[in-house]
Amino acid sequence: MRIAWRTARLVERHAQTATARSLVFTVPGWPGHLPGQHVDVRLTADDGYQAVRSYSLAAPADGDRIELGVQAVPDGEVSPYLADELPPGADVEVRGPLGNWFLWRSEQTDPVLLVAGGSGVVPLAAMIRAHRRAGSSSSFHLLYSVRSPDDVWYHDDLADADPLLDARIVHTRQTPPGSTRAPGRVTRADLDHPASWLKPAGPVYVCGPTGFVESVSDLLVGLGRDPATIRTERFG
Repeated sequence: MRIAWRTARLVERHAQTATARSLVFTVPGWPGHLPGQHVDVRLTADDGYQAVRSYSLAAPADGDRIELGVQAVPDGEVSPYLADELPPGADVEVRGPLGNWFLWRSEQTDPVLLVAGGSGVVPLAAMIRAHRRAGSSSSFHLLYSVRSPDDVWYHDDLADADPLLDARIVHTRQTPPGSTRAPGRVTRADLDHPASWLKPAGPVYVCGPTGFVESVSDLLVGLGRDPATIRTERFG
């Protein structure tokens, strides 16, 4: 069935980093969505020119409200406008929810490993928030790779005293004071501990740039993970 475009009105904008924003829209008639899904956003210029981009949903379903995570890309056609120029009260069009593979459902009870690179944390944040809202008893383990401490999204969610969320941040270029890990990309050693909590068929969700996703997936397979348990979402 073809999914229709719906009008979405911007109601809130929150800074996550110097270039990343959370955008909250109201979408009349929104059918709901599952953590891990995304939407297409369509902008139409006065001359009729249209541009469409995909953005992950950053929060679980909440009536007619949806939250998107937008990283402004230098010289980008859409993301800088959404991130900083679209005024509150303005409308865009959205189509969704989309994606039926990269999902976490509240009835899942096995421990979960989430691995994010940069803005790839957005759909994983939706899973973390949904997990917390559902009162799930399953444990979540997040390995989050960023360039520097200034590039971390969702500080409040990751700082919450949640005994079922084990979150570790890996810095690739600049580490915070007191860090015992040298800056660098995610390694097998970084994945070894959180992967050890998984059951043989336990799910892993990896999201980020294509090179990051491929590297992490290869490392996980090298640790003995069944490729069928590794679900990926990539961009770039």
